[in-house]
Amino acid sequence: MPDPRTYRPKPGEIPTDPGVYRFRDAKGRVIYVGKAKSLRPRLTSYFQDIINLHPRTATMVTTAASVEWTVVNTEVEALALEYSWIKEYDPRFNVKYRDDKSYPWLAVTLSDEFPRVMVGRGAKRKGTRYFGPYGHAWAIRETVDVLLRVFPMRSCSNGVFKRSQQIGRPCLLGYIDKCSAPCVGKISPEDHRAIVQDFCDFMGGQTAGFLRRIEKEMYAASDELDFERAARLRDDLGAMNRALEKQAVVLGDGADADVIALAEDPLEVGVQIFYVRGGRIKGQRGWVADRVEEGETPELVEHFLLQLYVGEDAEAIPREILVPALPPDVATMETLLSDVRGAKVSIKVPQRGDKKTLQETVATNAKQALALHKTKRASDLTTRNRALEEIRDALDMEEAPLRIECYDISHLQGTEIVASMVVFEDGLARKSEYRRFIIKGQDGSDDVKAMHEVITRRFRRLLDEQATSVADPEGGPMLVDPETGRPRKFAYAPGLVVVDGGAPQVAAAVRALDELGIDDIPVVGLAKRLEEVWVPGEEDPVILPRSSEGLYLLQRLRDEAHRFAITHHRGRRSATMVESLLDDVPGLGEVRRKTLLKHFGSLRKLRAATAEEIAQVPGIGPSTAAAIKDAVAESAKSPRVSVNVTTGEIEEI
Repeated sequence: MPDPRTYRPKPGEIPTDPGVYRFRDAKGRVIYVGKAKSLRPRLTSYFQDIINLHPRTATMVTTAASVEWTVVNTEVEALALEYSWIKEYDPRFNVKYRDDKSYPWLAVTLSDEFPRVMVGRGAKRKGTRYFGPYGHAWAIRETVDVLLRVFPMRSCSNGVFKRSQQIGRPCLLGYIDKCSAPCVGKISPEDHRAIVQDFCDFMGGQTAGFLRRIEKEMYAASDELDFERAARLRDDLGAMNRALEKQAVVLGDGADADVIALAEDPLEVGVQIFYVRGGRIKGQRGWVADRVEEGETPELVEHFLLQLYVGEDAEAIPREILVPALPPDVATMETLLSDVRGAKVSIKVPQRGDKKTLQETVATNAKQALALHKTKRASDLTTRNRALEEIRDALDMEEAPLRIECYDISHLQGTEIVASMVVFEDGLARKSEYRRFIIKGQDGSDDVKAMHEVITRRFRRLLDEQATSVADPEGGPMLVDPETGRPRKFAYAPGLVVVDGGAPQVAAAVRALDELGIDDIPVVGLAKRLEEVWVPGEEDPVILPRSSEGLYLLQRLRDEAHRFAITHHRGRRSATMVESLLDDVPGLGEVRRKTLLKHFGSLRKLRAATAEEIAQVPGIGPSTAAAIKDAVAESAKSPRVSVNVTTGEIEEI
């Protein structure tokens, strides 16, 4: 364990200017990023007596082996640089607010000729307007279904839209008046876009004008004795009111604000945020994060605002942000967010009235969410530590393996051999470190040779990366790219290697490491039949209790490697199937086959395509398209099947 005194900067070396600092471990990996108005007093505080530090801060400074800093001109620049470094290095000791799943958005694809409304998840795309996020996808789908009666815009997928264009008939929504059917020309692009704009205005909170307009049109139709139209408008008005009932007015001034509340304990912090637009609650999100760094509520609020808004679209930032406590330097944070938004942003602590009442409601939600999280994941951090300690004790290791890599082989009757490498750090999946391997020129029935090749390739790359790494001041390798500052892909040695299999696979992995001259990385195998842990050189496996947390962690590793390998294998197998069916088509070379596969994506879609659709692919003429259609049609009459030795399933080739 490093002693902080060994890397403490000399007196007078640390400047008093604002800046950002990084703590690195013995391998050069950034483990903590922070900022300060004045670097000297902030960094000096880390090197006081260990017993006076917060336990997690003490763990951080004893894990670190060096500290460095960068001076900037202003505190706004320090905030921006801190954010970019946290995103760049993903330091383990910085608090991270992460979802256990992505939240649904209501999206309108304004960049399309006929914009589409849909409910989706994931990252935002350019040319699309988003509303939300929302707590439940089903709730927003119900709202959209109601509003399509009033705003009959397109909601179908691109595939359904193209098919309706080809056959000249709209889908069901066009027949029940929940779509204006632009696919068959019932409405012009300009008129359809006007409907889309009205829908966006309504979802954006401009509802009163629509209600008054429809009510006025309803009475006018009644006066003209057009009772059928009046009844339809009456139903439209009811639909809009039902949609609005789902979004209660909480701020009478029609404010656009994000209301944030925290629930804290010494180990974790729960965060809840309500999105209020036009005075109505449009969505809600929540996080629970490990409290891995020292700091009170103002510091936690600052970190949360930085991670939530910086780097997002300008329209995601509201005019007003209501928080339980002001960040340490609220003026700097307001300036940074105003620059991102392109308009003034104010950060306030509500003192009275509706805003104070709403934040109390959000705070109640945060407390309940944290309590529920603790009920579900009681002692989760303790459990992960216990699992690593059980593995250490069972395998007679000197220290717990904080980084574990697991390898699996997948193939189909000896063809399309692939391998996967998954990484767990501190007992949690590190998906950014996952890797795939393609095995060529080997018999797929021999998993042992394939495992030997994979281990050799991975650890030869490790040696190459370490050989080209720059040296840190202590003389060890700095395992980051000196130009970009990013961690090298294969630069970190694992504390334990796990292979899917028994003694033969373990022996192959150990032989590969011995050939490379690596003798300090332990290797074990996990056999599926009895969940036995095989150790090199031992005749009998290690049997962990079924209730062991260590065995459960190894099983999760093995299952994740298996899943990752199968996913890769299926993608390659699909491409191979299409190419093999088209081998005998005259005039269709390798380049055109790959272009065809990229265009349709799968054999099922290629079979469903017409000859005319195939002919639209660049480089494919009418005669070649007809030959391709005949080839895939012939294969559908007498499909070939095989048994997937990985999953045991019978699959059509």
